[in-house]
Amino acid sequence: QVQLVESGGGLVQAGGSLRLSCAASGRTFSSYAMGWFRQAPGKEREFVATISWSGGATNYADSVKGRFTISRDNAKNTVYLQMNSLKPEDTAVYYCAVNLWPGATMAQAAYDYWGQGTQVTVSS
Repeated sequence: QVQLVESGGGLVQAGGSLRLSCAASGRTFSSYAMGWFRQAPGKEREFVATISWSGGATNYADSVKGRFTISRDNAKNTVYLQMNSLKPEDTAVYYCAVNLWPGATMAQAAYDYWGQGTQVTVSS
């Protein structure tokens, strides 16, 4: 059974940093793209970042470009999201997901498996 488990969320002051991790199990994900999404209270879930199977291609939402960095360690079946210069508007539940396709994509519908999410709260 495929399982994605996010960790690393928490409470941080504006301007601070957090590093989210997503550990995958149940199959080898080194051939597949992975992504991060987030959902703030009262809002729809939105794309944050995606990375191709090799890590050679990445894409970011405009709202996080230059502040967030997605990376992966295929030997550990883990994807990361380094979040710097956090803002209160980054407060959300962050989800990782895997797309059973090698290319990075922003489309939520393309993703096949999702984690349960980790809460990130940024105080002003």
